[in-house]
Amino acid sequence: MNIAVVGTGYVGLVTGVSLSEIGHNVICIDIDERKIEQLKLGISPIYEPGLEKLMTKNMSKNSLTFTTNHHEGFTHADVIYIAVGTPEKEDGSANLTYVEQVALDIARSIEKDTVVVIKSTVPVGTSDHVKKLIEDNLSSGINISMVSNPEFLREGSAIHDAFHGDRIIIGADCVKAASIVEEMNKPFGVPVYKTDIRSAEMIKYASNAFLATKISFINEISNICERVDANIEEVAYGMGLDQRIGSQFLKAGIGYGGSCFPKDTKALIQIAGNVHYDFELLKGVVTVNKKQQMLLLEKLSGIYPSFVGKRIGVLGLAFKPNTDDMREAPSITIIEELVKQGAEVIAYDPIASNNAKKLLEVEIAYADTEMDAIRDMDAVLILTEWDEVKRLELSCFREMKSPIVLDGRNCFSLEEMKEHNIDYYSIGRKAVICSKKTELSQLY
Repeated sequence: MNIAVVGTGYVGLVTGVSLSEIGHNVICIDIDERKIEQLKLGISPIYEPGLEKLMTKNMSKNSLTFTTNHHEGFTHADVIYIAVGTPEKEDGSANLTYVEQVALDIARSIEKDTVVVIKSTVPVGTSDHVKKLIEDNLSSGINISMVSNPEFLREGSAIHDAFHGDRIIIGADCVKAASIVEEMNKPFGVPVYKTDIRSAEMIKYASNAFLATKISFINEISNICERVDANIEEVAYGMGLDQRIGSQFLKAGIGYGGSCFPKDTKALIQIAGNVHYDFELLKGVVTVNKKQQMLLLEKLSGIYPSFVGKRIGVLGLAFKPNTDDMREAPSITIIEELVKQGAEVIAYDPIASNNAKKLLEVEIAYADTEMDAIRDMDAVLILTEWDEVKRLELSCFREMKSPIVLDGRNCFSLEEMKEHNIDYYSIGRKAVICSKKTELSQLY
């Protein structure tokens, strides 16, 4: 089929590349001329393992092209995917400006009956709103059908998820449109669940809100574990053996970040508020996550009552490994507070440093290697569980001024740290205190 995908961010680009891989002719559209020129050269503007290789493969077969011209992209399209951003407004609701603009572009450009698929994460009722917007500006004699097809891609493993997902959700009030989208996606071999259009829109928000809830829940349990001398990793493992609970998203840490969970939880709270429902549970999830991001700083202040003049190394900036995405990353909050309190921060991340420079509102030093963020430091904070970090020889921490490691991702075992005589503070586990310096500081 001839498919147009509007938006070349994480969702749009992965969607377009994946659809071309299973045999469709795909044209990706974006108003950012610089980005499109980059894509035409086979260079992905985002870091996603396997994406660029698959992109260039399908470009060479002419099944994947890029343009800034909406009319060019829409004229021959049988199906148009809307995959533009829905950034958060000040009140937490989703900003639909970009979605609405695409709707207007569709109305002005299409010349035949078309299926319009919304891939962007949008509030319940958006598909109906977009359909009316298109129809109000559409030439007579042309019909459009709306489909909600939310994405469930994980940054860092999006290509894998596209071909090995748990389900494909197709929400439509038109049986024919739903069947067209189902047939298009059949080569993925992923189970399809068809539902009405508003339920599909809600499934996306409900799924992300539930996963965020699991994360905040296990983080709350981890904070209790530290106070009662239990080990959160053993607790989480024991919980996960219960098939009703499952083991996924039960890893304690310094909270969730990224482009989805923070935005979608707040948007769902706003959606509930719009129908006069107070979503108290989800409000608690958001509050817990904000507090959790400050946990390492609380632990560090127990070691150093003042951060003034302290050299603090940071390992990991991205909100999760295998991505350069810094949106809502806990590292932003933590680093800005460290600098505000007088610390000198030297940070290392294998790929996210350039994006960090754009988002951080404070001056820090960026290390070229892990050791540059470890050697001669007063303390090291682990904020992202990169494989490079987890594979570190623990003896390297002995090159610090004081071997004090605060691990927000529980990358190492307590026994290993004890063997290497390193003061080690993690999440939901008993602290390993080897030096009298930190042992004494805990008394104050």
